Amino acid sequence: MILIDQFPNLALICWNRADRTVSEAEALALYEANWRFVDVQNMPERERALIERLVRDHGNGVLLV
Repeated sequence: MILIDQFPNLALICWNRADRTVSEAEALALYEANWRFVDVQNMPERERALIERLVRDHGNGVLLV
């Protein structure tokens, strides 16, 4: 499980969720569905690494945005 509040962009796109954890597959789906709200230029390296891992492990190497 991923703690939403540890990743600024994920927290931004999950602002309305009461549960502050998501599965890895769900996190990838959220990033993909809400990519237009993700601040790619100012994204922390830790969050970049998370997205790269999610894409590799749950997206067959492809980020669908």
